[in-house]
Amino acid sequence: METRKVIKIDEEKCDGCGQCATRCAEGAIEIINGKAKLVSETYCDGLGACLGDCPMGALTIEDRPAEGFDPQAVHKHLAHRAEKPKEKELPCGCPGTMARSFDPAGNRNTDVELNSEIRNWPIQLKLVPTTAPYLNNAKLLISADCVPFAFADFHRRFLKDRVLLIGCPKLDDSELYLQKLTEIFRRNDIQSIEVLYMEVPCCFGLLRLVTLALDEAGKSIPLNTVKIGIHGDICQME
Repeated sequence: METRKVIKIDEEKCDGCGQCATRCAEGAIEIINGKAKLVSETYCDGLGACLGDCPMGALTIEDRPAEGFDPQAVHKHLAHRAEKPKEKELPCGCPGTMARSFDPAGNRNTDVELNSEIRNWPIQLKLVPTTAPYLNNAKLLISADCVPFAFADFHRRFLKDRVLLIGCPKLDDSELYLQKLTEIFRRNDIQSIEVLYMEVPCCFGLLRLVTLALDEAGKSIPLNTVKIGIHGDICQME
């Protein structure tokens, strides 16, 4: 067994955001039980492409005895992952997953002061068809699902005239989200994208997934970002 450079993961620092896993082209890192794990030394080339994507500083490269990097094993590993079943329809055939567009004017409710600006359904990224009619020529609002709870004026400040997609980069399947976003950007003429994410480190993973998907789709789409604080304030806009 040779001594070589291999990734080291500090599980105490790791918050499971998944950015390193999406960045690792060899698939050496996966999120397992909420933590980043090195699934095999033979998949790690030791070059550290994942290092700069860890907001918690949980990744380092160390010299230690390890099995050699095996490109053929990596190829088989990636091929196996690609063959895994992709997103399936819900077994219940739930009608709530049917893509629908509607005029927010129909959301008016005389019992409340503020009204909904939602204009599409479903909104959960996992459920949204990549060819949903409302995606074409859309102004996309891609939001971490905690944002509307933290930011009280979400509908009026951000949602008006936009198509909404929501998800959690920490608790949901980041690889599925990357595939879904890539297909959405590739298949549709998207006018603009605004990403809303929380100030907690793991939530930055949503922005990372969007930028990676744009690269993979080969698209250049105007992108704005807004960071929301846990107290409901706007921390940063770009």
